[in-house]
Amino acid sequence: MTGIEGIPLAFLMVAVVLALFCVGYVAVARRVRNSGAFYSYIARGLGKPLGVGASFVGVVAYGMMQIGTYGALGPATAALVQEKTGVSLPWWAIALVAWVFVAVMGVNRVELNGRVLAVALIAEVVLVVVYDLVDLAHPFHGHLSVATLSPHSLAGGGLGVALAIAVTGFIGFEAAAVFSEESRDSDRTVPVATYLSLAFMVVLYMGSAWAMSVAIGPANLHHAAQQQGTNLPFTIVAQHLGSNLLVDLGQVLFISSLLAAALSYHSTTARYLFALGRERVLPGVLGRTGVHSMAPVYASLTQSAAGLLVIAAYAVTGADPLVKLFFWGGTVGGFGVLLLITGTSIAIIGFLHRHPQSETIWQRGIAPVLASAGLIVVVYLILDNFSGLLGVAPTSPLRWALPGMFGLLAVAGLVWALILRSTRRQVYAAIGLGALASDLSGYATPVPTASATTAARSSTR
Repeated sequence: MTGIEGIPLAFLMVAVVLALFCVGYVAVARRVRNSGAFYSYIARGLGKPLGVGASFVGVVAYGMMQIGTYGALGPATAALVQEKTGVSLPWWAIALVAWVFVAVMGVNRVELNGRVLAVALIAEVVLVVVYDLVDLAHPFHGHLSVATLSPHSLAGGGLGVALAIAVTGFIGFEAAAVFSEESRDSDRTVPVATYLSLAFMVVLYMGSAWAMSVAIGPANLHHAAQQQGTNLPFTIVAQHLGSNLLVDLGQVLFISSLLAAALSYHSTTARYLFALGRERVLPGVLGRTGVHSMAPVYASLTQSAAGLLVIAAYAVTGADPLVKLFFWGGTVGGFGVLLLITGTSIAIIGFLHRHPQSETIWQRGIAPVLASAGLIVVVYLILDNFSGLLGVAPTSPLRWALPGMFGLLAVAGLVWALILRSTRRQVYAAIGLGALASDLSGYATPVPTASATTAARSSTR
């Protein structure tokens, strides 16, 4: 917990910008079905070299967020187990159990992953709503304060940090397009899922942040957050309930939400690797799918291997998993995804300008331009406050090195694309084309489409 008063307003501000982004995003998603999503849109809108550069950023950014969740899941679970049983477990042992679960789920059908995530989400949302009602029923000094919804709540240098937290919270709203090749009737389901996800998130996040400020008092947020950290929501509710049942359940569901996030980010990262492997931008083995599951098996195993190496490295070195794995991984990875969204927004303008169809001027021009401008401002504000986000001194090399890493990745991808253009013209020509890539590259690769999944199921009956 940060204790920044203006978090509810920051969620609303970011949601408005992302809603504008979605206008052009879903318009392009209807025409470009590719597991690489952002990568393929940038390749189509800004050129293949920039598309490959963006793909490198995407793989690392989503991968950091996915692996980073183990840094919170392990310590949180270990603390709960010790509190309830007295048994002390190392965080990395619990992280490895979670890693096994994610690795196994990652090579299974997308429908199975979806069911697991849906069950976890429903339980978490129900409990969050209950927590919010408890908070609102017990306002600080009996007064329902709306101070955290005022622009003044973001004064004092907290705007960049608040926006970064909001951006990280919204990551995942864009995931429907990543699964467009595996979904039925993607022309309808992708836009609906994208808009509903964004609307659901803003109501839940903004409402919960405001309810918490009502219960504890806006002026007390910072001190309470410093004292309680991630336990603050549970501490507030515990003060007003005669039973600890909801508090204990909340802690369990907090852990399950981290596990669900790990699985979700894992699936997204694997599909980016799959898209690059299918087009032979990366080794072709990454573009192979399971015979029956049609999941991107080798791409998923690659991400699992990366996660195992990171957990092992942190366990051996004794580095702080909560700060240097979870917090830094989420912060830096989230910034990378924001850069990807910003690049995609600009690419959408180029794509829809060069390939206009039935889109209105609002869809192909006004909304994408406004979204791009808003996203650039958000990027600047976050970058300007990056040392505060990391908790390091403004003079620390990490303040520029960590976000600057994405610039190096983009350049590396761009250079690799230019090498492909000179040495493997068929592969270069297929960049960003998704399922059509095999026709140009000369390679045949199974594609995880809904029809293919249905066929695989039929063969097992």
